[in-house]
Amino acid sequence: MLEPPLSSEVPALRLLIVEDDPMMQLGLEQSLEDNPQLQIVGQTGDGYTAVEMAQQLQPDVIVMDIGLPRLDGIAATQQIKQSLPHVHIVVLTSHTSETEVIAALSSGADAYCIKGTNVDRLLAAIAAAREGATYLDPQIARQVIDHLKPPAPPSNIGQLSQRELEVLKLMVEGMSNPEIAAQLYLSPNTVKTHIRGIMNKLAVDDRVQAAVVALRSGLV
Repeated sequence: MLEPPLSSEVPALRLLIVEDDPMMQLGLEQSLEDNPQLQIVGQTGDGYTAVEMAQQLQPDVIVMDIGLPRLDGIAATQQIKQSLPHVHIVVLTSHTSETEVIAALSSGADAYCIKGTNVDRLLAAIAAAREGATYLDPQIARQVIDHLKPPAPPSNIGQLSQRELEVLKLMVEGMSNPEIAAQLYLSPNTVKTHIRGIMNKLAVDDRVQAAVVALRSGLV
């Protein structure tokens, strides 16, 4: 089980919870409010209100359901990302259809979790989003990969070093840079250097594309 990856060395993340089920909203609040690295700044069960509160509160992260009244979570995510691209959005939902998953990610969601996940996994998704990574729940990761067009294998795909392969494997698992550094006993700067090298060798622009190439090519 993943340990909660949020570090005491960074300021508390300002969190907005968007969930229309009162019991689920209460459960999220109780699960997250005792974490000293998180500050819940607001809660709402309505998509339109979520957009307004995002503008007013300027949270760092929004935990967003999809099935919301008036404005669904996918549309709310798109509106928030258009005006507040720096706000990270973690979708937490029971919706698992390929159409909804791809639509949410295309709208700008940084992470996609399935309801019923444990708190550690939700914290991992929040941490990954904060670091600029994309987190996919294992239940839907494969269908996202299968949806994407297979990229042409780069000519220098076999030139990855053993350490780069180790870093790439952890990237595919959704680990953030600090988690990878801790797992491999490396400095964060060294991890960043390895990731730049991986992206250059795989001819990709971001971590998600690197993960797709790795999975499609059988690297991990």
